[in-house]
Amino acid sequence: MQAPHKRHPMERALESGLFLSRWLMAPFYVGLVVALGMLLVVFVEELVIALPHVIGAGSEEIILVALTLIDLSLAGNLVLIVVFSGYENFVSKINIEGHEDRPSWMGTLDFSGLKIKLVGSIVAISAISLLRAFMTLTQQAEMTAMDETRIFWLVMLHLTFVSSGVLFALMDWVASFSEKKDIHGGNKP
Repeated sequence: MQAPHKRHPMERALESGLFLSRWLMAPFYVGLVVALGMLLVVFVEELVIALPHVIGAGSEEIILVALTLIDLSLAGNLVLIVVFSGYENFVSKINIEGHEDRPSWMGTLDFSGLKIKLVGSIVAISAISLLRAFMTLTQQAEMTAMDETRIFWLVMLHLTFVSSGVLFALMDWVASFSEKKDIHGGNKP
């Protein structure tokens, strides 16, 4: 049996400082909570603006409002997922174990799972934006060149997000096989 490595005090101090540097991320998560509040303000503003026009509005207009509200809600969910899982993965555990409203995924979502949830949320937000753009076009009598270019880039961006999501999932799937092989002793040194 080998004797434990005797570490130099400078090495211990450096490692301790590096470990403590994780707290530099905490203000980022507080800033994201402020951004969540900003999304709430925009959500309420959109709702207040739309409510007086409900009577007499067409179904397309109501659907567009609903899509906008869903879009803002998904963005809020995305921010909350990043705040909770980022803080727990990179800063410190949130100690609310006994709370009945604790989300089931808290504490179990690793970086890979976070990445997939983020991409999934971004794809959903992109799809809603694309649908809203198409719905807006149906309300217009004539489509301009600007609209065609905008729609083209919205579709391209959405396809890029979808492709990225598929590639991330594929990479995680391949990595899971590698991890299983390591666990079962397939890669013995």
